[in-house]
Amino acid sequence: MRILITNDDGYQAKGIQVLANIMKKYGEVTVIAPKTHQSGMSMAVSLGFKQIAHKDLGNGWHYVDATPASCVKFGLNTIFLNQFPDVVVSGINHGSNASTASCYSGTLGAAAEAALNGIPAIGVSLDDFHVDADFSAVEKYFGDIFEKLMSERTGKFGVYYNVNFPSIPVKEIKGIRVGYQGKGRWVREFQAWDVKFYEKYGLTPELLGQSSNPVLEEGEDLYMMVGDFKDDPRNNSEADHRLLQKGYISVVAHNLDCTDYEETKRLTVLLNKTL
Repeated sequence: MRILITNDDGYQAKGIQVLANIMKKYGEVTVIAPKTHQSGMSMAVSLGFKQIAHKDLGNGWHYVDATPASCVKFGLNTIFLNQFPDVVVSGINHGSNASTASCYSGTLGAAAEAALNGIPAIGVSLDDFHVDADFSAVEKYFGDIFEKLMSERTGKFGVYYNVNFPSIPVKEIKGIRVGYQGKGRWVREFQAWDVKFYEKYGLTPELLGQSSNPVLEEGEDLYMMVGDFKDDPRNNSEADHRLLQKGYISVVAHNLDCTDYEETKRLTVLLNKTL
């Protein structure tokens, strides 16, 4: 099996190193990951005639100075040009990609790019932002999840999977549950930038491709996006973020097709006419 691995935390992140080690059991692993932190990039690609640096790090590892989706594109257009990988696995993300976060996730954006090209794809995340997060639960359980997802494929176009692990000790994991993308939104998202904020996660601005001493133009203020998640009362117990809160590993099937088919039927009656 040919396995392409990427992420949105950058090639040096602990999560992608753990994932690459897990996936060695299943075949030939090639890692093509962003050079620097690329969280929140969704399915964005590095267009606009930008210069894109690539480096072969050896032993099947590469970095590309581009978004996660661009890393997948790079792989499909270079290393895998003549034969696509059998699967793309993106992660292990430092931080949850459940609920609303899945809309912005660069981890899932890479998986979506794979799905767009007809390649099975899985995004994997752990609900822990710490640079030295404990991935023991992923090491113990993801292999079984991967095997089942790959053995029972339907071949349906556009499907990719979002797997989220709660940040709790392995022995406290209650099980695996299939859920749906939870509803919710972020509030109080823009807060005054504070370099000390990074310390609680063992991070520095430099690890995120930023500067601890940013230079501002006259009149500029500096903010950072953090905020708090506001749950939606329309969610039930099978919402992915609620499953995480209960100590379950959540698995959600996403699809590239954003069409609302019920609304399409309604609009067909309302708007269709011959001019």
